Amino acid sequence: MAGYGLQKEDHLSTILENELTKKGYDIKVINASVSGDTSSGGLNKINWTLSEKDIDILILGLGANDMLRGIKPQETKKNLEEIIKITLNKKINLILAGMVAPTSHGEIYKKEFDEIYKSLSKKYNLVFIPFLLEGVAFKPELNLDDGMHPNPDGVKIISKTIEEKIISLLN
Repeated sequence: MAGYGLQKEDHLSTILENELTKKGYDIKVINASVSGDTSSGGLNKINWTLSEKDIDILILGLGANDMLRGIKPQETKKNLEEIIKITLNKKINLILAGMVAPTSHGEIYKKEFDEIYKSLSKKYNLVFIPFLLEGVAFKPELNLDDGMHPNPDGVKIISKTIEEKIISLLN
């Protein structure tokens, strides 16, 4: 998450790193996301992103903007799968953070989109977060006025979910 509409201290990467540090983990969280990025954009820059030294874990949380733009789920899945293959080939652990589509593009679209993350997590035996925005989505008190992007309180909930998955990989 790029931190749309938030101060740097409220970005997911900052909160996540601070919480892991408090728990005694020597970890640096790098935010390589860009607001509005799609799975295609992520695929275009994955090799550059993974050129940083000593990357142990990649949190792959792309696809929401694909869904909002109505990009075909098959295209999103293809892009995510390529990112997964590149990451795993570099021997980097991967946490797949899923999204869930509303029915605004129809039931068929929703079904196809929602299946992307489940099927990829099974195929590649990934650490999986079924819905990154669980507990935050559709709760006005946890989102910015646009109703789509989490506010600082929402980011803390998301951070906790990711933190648990990271710790499971480190222990």
